[in-house]
Amino acid sequence: MSWSYALRARQLPARFLVLPFLWMMIPGLMFAQGPCPPHVVSPEVGPDHRVTIRFLAPGAKQVSVAMEGFLQPLPMTEGPDGVWSVTTDPLAPEYYGYSILLDGVPRSDPENPLVKPNLLTAGSMVHVPGPPSTPWEMNDVPHGVVHHEYYHSKIVGDNRDFYVYTPPGYNPAAKKLYPVLYLLHGYSDGADAWTAVGRANVILDNLIDQGKAKPMIVVMPLGYGAPAVLAGGWAHVGNPALFQENYEKFGDTLLAEVIPRVQREYRVKTDRGSRAIAGLSMGGAETLYVGLNHLDQFAYVGAFSSGGLNSDYAKTFPKLDASANSKLRVLWMSVGKDDRLLGPNQRFRDWLQGKGIHVEWVETPGAHWWPVWRGNLVSLLPQLFRGN
Repeated sequence: MSWSYALRARQLPARFLVLPFLWMMIPGLMFAQGPCPPHVVSPEVGPDHRVTIRFLAPGAKQVSVAMEGFLQPLPMTEGPDGVWSVTTDPLAPEYYGYSILLDGVPRSDPENPLVKPNLLTAGSMVHVPGPPSTPWEMNDVPHGVVHHEYYHSKIVGDNRDFYVYTPPGYNPAAKKLYPVLYLLHGYSDGADAWTAVGRANVILDNLIDQGKAKPMIVVMPLGYGAPAVLAGGWAHVGNPALFQENYEKFGDTLLAEVIPRVQREYRVKTDRGSRAIAGLSMGGAETLYVGLNHLDQFAYVGAFSSGGLNSDYAKTFPKLDASANSKLRVLWMSVGKDDRLLGPNQRFRDWLQGKGIHVEWVETPGAHWWPVWRGNLVSLLPQLFRGN
């Protein structure tokens, strides 16, 4: 070692002197860590539309998949490399939500970038592609725009958001006005559910292009009038008083805050004949509660698998009678045949019909899941605003 190099070495901090030795040791350190974990591909959709889901969990006691389209979780089998897997039978073209149950605890699929947004339960989605005629498939058609809006709710006392779909050709500077649908999400979902999971904007693009639906503006607000109903998690689902407060305050926010804001900032028609309300599950109950108690505001009401409605119907709808038929252009109710909410929905339908109110009633295959509600939206949209 030369004198100049030794002098420079004494002037350098000690951490720089050990770097060359660390670089020499890295290959040995890498090999000392043991074999790499197996490469996991999940989900995998085969050409026959079978779906394989895989999950790395060596040493787990039990792993299964809770998946839309199946009434019971699908048990997974562990391979010698610690990768658990299950393969379904061929599935119809759809977007299927699923969660991996690791020893009973739901988890999203860590290998799957297609996340199913939810405020309470982790989940993923798998796309089984269909032909272009499938309403929720992306096609080469004119597309609308989804806008994300924010506001402060004085009624609830928090900052919240809502989404607005404007159809192809919408021009905020033009004189043309559009009818408007207020589309509500279910419990545990956020305001983005109908676009991020339900693909409502894609469905509208396709149906409008095919002439099956009128061009319309769709507003998707946050459905929690009483945020405590969500903060308590699934344990609060059985609290009817809290849910009733939630419905009442949500109705107040919709009528006093969201609708006036939309009418100020978007080119919407303001007469009741140009306004519809629809929703799923909790949003279905909110639809019935708000819509049927405010027939001066809505001419179209559509409830999908509604849940949580107060069963004292006479108290919940004190002014509802057969005169509603002259105000309602559509009252549409639907529920899956395997849905646990089939009975409550049938009882409310029977009560309405007992009062002489006409209900368009639809039962579809399926349970309480998004494939049912996408189909509901596809069926309802062509019935809206045909006289406009």
